Amino acid sequence: MHSGRRHSSGEVVLETKGLTKIFGGLIAVNDFNLKVYKGEILSLIGPNGAGKTTVFNVVTGIYRPEEGQVLFKGRDITGCKPHRIISYGIARTFQNIRLFPDMTCLENVMAGRHCRSSSGLFSSIFKTRRQRAEERDIRGISERRLEQVSLSRFRDELAKNIAYGSQRMLEIARALASEPDLLVLDEPSSGLNPRETEDLMAFLKNLIREEDVTILLIEHDMNMVMGISDWVVVLDGGRKIAEGTPEAVYADPHVIEAYLGKEDEDTGYGASA
Repeated sequence: MHSGRRHSSGEVVLETKGLTKIFGGLIAVNDFNLKVYKGEILSLIGPNGAGKTTVFNVVTGIYRPEEGQVLFKGRDITGCKPHRIISYGIARTFQNIRLFPDMTCLENVMAGRHCRSSSGLFSSIFKTRRQRAEERDIRGISERRLEQVSLSRFRDELAKNIAYGSQRMLEIARALASEPDLLVLDEPSSGLNPRETEDLMAFLKNLIREEDVTILLIEHDMNMVMGISDWVVVLDGGRKIAEGTPEAVYADPHVIEAYLGKEDEDTGYGASA
């Protein structure tokens, strides 16, 4: 079902066509079509097991689909390796934080920037002028990204030693260090308190306003979905059952039945609505 009118730039950044992913005979994602337009925040929602993270893992190269295509800015990236997809301009975070715990916060962000480095093995070994200049550039950009997420004071602190909410923002800073065109966030508000969630919403809205970036996210907190999304796509059982503006999707009876109405079950989603 399609609800509401979509405001967009008209430029499609990411598109999936007939995406299907099967695990041991179970169809996790079934003939899934998606368009993400430049400059928007699109939220992918649905009950546990709906196939949301599987979609993300196919888009970012962790899984190869059985059928269908993933197109990024018109380029077919279906089945490309994750490091290649990052170099094309897609960066992501994970539902379960994947930082380097024994590296400093600054080193974690620098690791996200290194995918943009061009110095070869020779330059790295012999510390050529080009390599030293590039390292300064990586450090400078990483420090700015740390400052952007208000974590400059922790630049030399090990990632494992900072608070959980700060770790979430550090992972976003690391993703942003690669200067992505598309930022893919897997439940970024998970584990955050209400104040941290409000801060995250403000941060993402500001990011869209100030930078040339598009955001695709999975989110379970319906207050956040309603508060920041330009467009919402709903998955249930691996299939798209609705899409539209947040208000239209929120009122859709199919969505209420499949997703919002399940608050008494173990999804935990209804409580966030």
